[in-house]
Amino acid sequence: MIIPKIHREFYKLDLSEGWEIPEGYPDGIVQKIISGSLDEVNKTGSRTRILKIKKGTFTTKPFVHDYWEEVFLFEGDLRVGNDEYGKGGEVFNPLTYAVRPPGTYHGPFSTTNGCTVMEFHYYDGENGR
Repeated sequence: MIIPKIHREFYKLDLSEGWEIPEGYPDGIVQKIISGSLDEVNKTGSRTRILKIKKGTFTTKPFVHDYWEEVFLFEGDLRVGNDEYGKGGEVFNPLTYAVRPPGTYHGPFSTTNGCTVMEFHYYDGENGR
């Protein structure tokens, strides 16, 4: 079921609960959906989420998806392009941003000290693009 984004003025987010491990992600990565939802089967919707990655966590394979993604790193360090042991790649620090069109391979990711990012996912136009 698609949960639409609704108009809400500034309000305090409760970051003490509502965290879950996203499907297919390793332990050490949790998300909190803060607005909307994304239907990857019907290629509709949009969502905004906060993603937290614990210190020392890493993924081992690149990601690719059929929706747009915007990512804002606002806390910690994020390494992009590490190997299967979480080593190597390029390190990014707070106040960095990425925008990726559908079909873009990105990652793997790791963090030395942990990080928090805000992500925006959405389908745009015909056939989800």
